[in-house]
Amino acid sequence: MDSFFKELGHTVLQRWKQTNFSLEAFPEIARVALDERSPAEHVDLAELVREFLLEDEQPLQTQSGFGQPELVAYEHPRFYIQLLFWMDGTTDIHQHEFSGAFHVMAGSSIHAHYEFQKTQAITPHLQMGKVKMKEIELLETGRTVPIISGKSCIHSLFHLDTPSVTVVVRTQNDPGTGPQFNYLPPHIALDPMFSDTLTMRRKQLLDVLSQIEDPSYPGLVLEMLGELDFERGFYILQHAMGVLENLGVWEEALASFEKKHGKLAQGVAETLRECVHRDTIKGMRSQITEPEHRFFLALLMNVATRADLLALVAQRSAEETAVETVLRWAEELMQITEHGTVMLDALFPASLSLEIEDQPEVFIAALRHFLVGGKKQPKALSAVSVAQVKELRASFLNSSLRVLVQP
Repeated sequence: MDSFFKELGHTVLQRWKQTNFSLEAFPEIARVALDERSPAEHVDLAELVREFLLEDEQPLQTQSGFGQPELVAYEHPRFYIQLLFWMDGTTDIHQHEFSGAFHVMAGSSIHAHYEFQKTQAITPHLQMGKVKMKEIELLETGRTVPIISGKSCIHSLFHLDTPSVTVVVRTQNDPGTGPQFNYLPPHIALDPMFSDTLTMRRKQLLDVLSQIEDPSYPGLVLEMLGELDFERGFYILQHAMGVLENLGVWEEALASFEKKHGKLAQGVAETLRECVHRDTIKGMRSQITEPEHRFFLALLMNVATRADLLALVAQRSAEETAVETVLRWAEELMQITEHGTVMLDALFPASLSLEIEDQPEVFIAALRHFLVGGKKQPKALSAVSVAQVKELRASFLNSSLRVLVQP
């Protein structure tokens, strides 16, 4: 066991014991202990890894799949200390059934805070309401953040560096604060630990039908959506969305779900579209390693307005304007393929009929136009018509870059 974390654990234990193990006191005790002797400053990460690989005397390790990986560095019946390595991980929007504090030991992350206003509990494991982002911040190496169990601390982390390493001092469990919901903006909260094995097997069986291209797939899904309750129907609809879109029956399936559940289904379509948006960016994150570009992806995933995004870029970029920084990132992330020009997942419209070598300049000029605003079309877009500029905007609106061009 690493001696630093053994001493840290003993410090936390003694201070918590003095409060009679008050759960309310634990987050501040953990935060102060981490800040007093910052792991970022006092732990040799390479030596810690070497020791863990070679020394058998280690705390009991969990079966958790959280982290890439998770190492338990100190264990006590009431709390433990874990190190979470992140290579390309991005956490879901979630709350906790435990309390404590986390410390950025290596790397940096975008940290987004949310709130959830419940309108209706469908089951104990699925709720409808409004997921709203309250704040977004950059956490750099050495920063410590308290964790409060329950709905008062709903957040997500988008890790910028590879690896990022987080130290978490946390209770085993805070009774009465569950379920540990995940949140799907803008309208759904669900319990990821809830296990409906029948629904799981049904989804797996649908996957079999999809892989063998069974023609009965869409009809069976439509029948299921007409019969199932809201919770199970939602999970089937979410799972089958991609296949149904490829088969051209997504709108029919959505209409079937909405017809069965009426007002209760309002917001489901918007939520599923946002799931696709976030999953697309998560997928790109695994291919993009430059921290600045990951910062850009994190903003595209989490920020609601262009103004907010540019304000956060301005905080990080001192040598150029926020608009110039965004345009530089977009140009660096642009690729030219035999099929045309792609900026992240925004495809240059084929209908513009420009030579491939001319497309990047027009694509960047269009993005600049949308970022800066103004009704008059700039000279840089003289090669395309007003109608074609609208097509360029539509390409951005249908991509992960949509926040940059929305009114």
